[in-house]
Amino acid sequence: MKIPFSVIHIPHSSIIIPVSVRGQYLLDLHELEHAILLMTDWYTDELFTMPQEIATTVRFPVSRLVVDPERFLDDSKEPMAAKGMGIIYAKTSDGKPLRRPMRPGDRSELISAYYIPHQEQLSRAVREVLSAHGRCLIIDAHSFPSLPFPYEPEQQADRPEICIGTDDFHTPSWLVDCTVERFRAHFHSVEINLPFGGSLVPAEYLRKDRRVHSIMVEVNRSLYMDEQTGAKLSNFAQVLAEVQSSVAQLIDVVAHSEDAE
Repeated sequence: MKIPFSVIHIPHSSIIIPVSVRGQYLLDLHELEHAILLMTDWYTDELFTMPQEIATTVRFPVSRLVVDPERFLDDSKEPMAAKGMGIIYAKTSDGKPLRRPMRPGDRSELISAYYIPHQEQLSRAVREVLSAHGRCLIIDAHSFPSLPFPYEPEQQADRPEICIGTDDFHTPSWLVDCTVERFRAHFHSVEINLPFGGSLVPAEYLRKDRRVHSIMVEVNRSLYMDEQTGAKLSNFAQVLAEVQSSVAQLIDVVAHSEDAE
């Protein structure tokens, strides 16, 4: 099978808390379900997944409340660690205790079981694309709540429909322009690095290889779901089609763009 030009990374769509990890949480079942409701990037595995001939999809298999695959492995380099939300969350979205204190071996076991295999899978996917095409486009796929959570740095209540996140090394200006243009064709408001910024690149390539381009796309959850229940809205299929059309067009344009060379 021909290797596609792009890798779509879906880090926060899973709601799975493995039974082996459940005993670490201080929350009862109802409280944990509520925390999952708030912190999950709901349905991004549906909104962003492309046919295999268009993009390789790498999806994290468990909830970010287990391990967050988008955090730095070293908490001293991770800004969110100061809020108790580093690679392994100690607090909920409103700052309440989430987990009991880590026992010896807990952290390394979680990282070995979930974080490292996922990072290796993502790096392998990028490596295969680079080998086949000499360059790779990573689309880092997320959603965000319509109102900011207390832990978020950006507390502006008026949020866009789409947020485009960039990295100053891996996101050239032509890629930003191309992405914004494609999404503005379908959505009313598109902002850059607002309310969230940045875009994931595997550590193997981070700030080392300019052949790896990365851009984050975040969809406002109020567009497609009831944020109080997690249920899809009646217009979900329409939003799905609009996101997938935007992503597919972006990949096609970038793959054939001379600017990307």
